[in-house]
Amino acid sequence: MLAAFVIVFREVIEAGLVVGVVLAATRGLAGRSAYVGGGILSGFFGACLVAAFAGAIADLFEGSGQEALNAAVLLIAVAMLIWHNAWMASHGRELARSLRAVGEEVKAGQKSLMALAIVCAVAVLREGSEVVLFLYGVAAAGQTTPFGILAGGLLGIAGGGLVSALLYFGLVAIPLRHLFAVLTALITLLAAGLAAQSMRFLAQGGWLNEWVTPLWDTSPVLSEESLAGRIAHVLLGYSAQPSGSELTVYLAVIAIMLVVRSMAGRESGAHGRSAQASS
Repeated sequence: MLAAFVIVFREVIEAGLVVGVVLAATRGLAGRSAYVGGGILSGFFGACLVAAFAGAIADLFEGSGQEALNAAVLLIAVAMLIWHNAWMASHGRELARSLRAVGEEVKAGQKSLMALAIVCAVAVLREGSEVVLFLYGVAAAGQTTPFGILAGGLLGIAGGGLVSALLYFGLVAIPLRHLFAVLTALITLLAAGLAAQSMRFLAQGGWLNEWVTPLWDTSPVLSEESLAGRIAHVLLGYSAQPSGSELTVYLAVIAIMLVVRSMAGRESGAHGRSAQASS
């Protein structure tokens, strides 16, 4: 439930920021709400189709190939999380400028209102598709029940939508940089935990035969069956009996996340300074 909440909450805020920038840039423009709303609904239905397609693929692999499919989905989800965090770190400001430019062009009559619908639909479809992939990874890792995923997802939608609305109407001044820093840290640990779980699936399916022996057992100190252990497992990727392969990929994913975000941040800063110098 916690993993689903963190993932959905962040993705909804990101989609909400896109919609908020578009709405702010077209404030006072007649008919914008219908097109923006239509774009949001189109993106939502597109994400639902992605979810249905993912479920059909999962059914095809039910049985002997389920472990391999689960491991593949987890690794793809981890790769997507790494890429997504890096992309947002390096292109976040550029994206906001582009969205404002589109809104201003629509308001000036240089583009049709359909451009607003397309921008919002793409944003919601992208974030929704990522949610589908990430939540499937969480479910495959056995970190929660279907009810927990549903409850966490609904809470994430409600929380992310509320924060986005409050930010748009100026009712709260949340330092987004700090908010996203906390969410990024949680998602980094979540991604590391998913990567470690993928090694366990590969070992269970007979695809991995090296470094599969548990290195230690901390169950007497913190059992994964306890409430604190379940929370640590979901949010931190905690395992009471990690194998060598699980620990290796766990630390590797954290290191890769930190290096990639650092490089992306420096690239973003360099682009920002060059843009200021040219202007």
